[in-house]
Amino acid sequence: MTSQPAPLDRAAIAARIPHHGSMCLLDRVDAWDAESIRCRATSHRDRANPLRDTRGLPATAAIEYAAQAMAVHGALLAPADGTPRAGYLASVRSVELAVAQLDTIAGELEVRAERLTGNDSQVLYGFTVCAAGTTLVSGRAAVILDAAAPGAGLSRSLP
Repeated sequence: MTSQPAPLDRAAIAARIPHHGSMCLLDRVDAWDAESIRCRATSHRDRANPLRDTRGLPATAAIEYAAQAMAVHGALLAPADGTPRAGYLASVRSVELAVAQLDTIAGELEVRAERLTGNDSQVLYGFTVCAAGTTLVSGRAAVILDAAAPGAGLSRSLP
């Protein structure tokens, strides 16, 4: 990352994404630039985490952590005088799970998303969720921007 803007806390994150209350999973944004974002989270250990089931928090919940990092990234890239564009997770691919559960991870999660390619209507991100330097979950996610806008359909494909 080449830029070092001021970190964002949980309140600043929640002000930029549609997830509020316990559904805002990220605690802070450590760094971001035009191509990537790095966030931290501790909500995976919270018994009130809305993504938990009776067995705990499945590792697949890391996809939602990554999606929220992508949403914050998009909001941070929006013009200061404009409204961030709505984005919808269209697909995830090449997801690799190194653990079964996230709630058993003692340390905080580091959530990274990197813009791989995109245009005005869709973006492809690579993402990783790590703890203590170990990758727990990784993959790629396609995000459709302003799906209701003309020409923003799923007919175009990302590499």
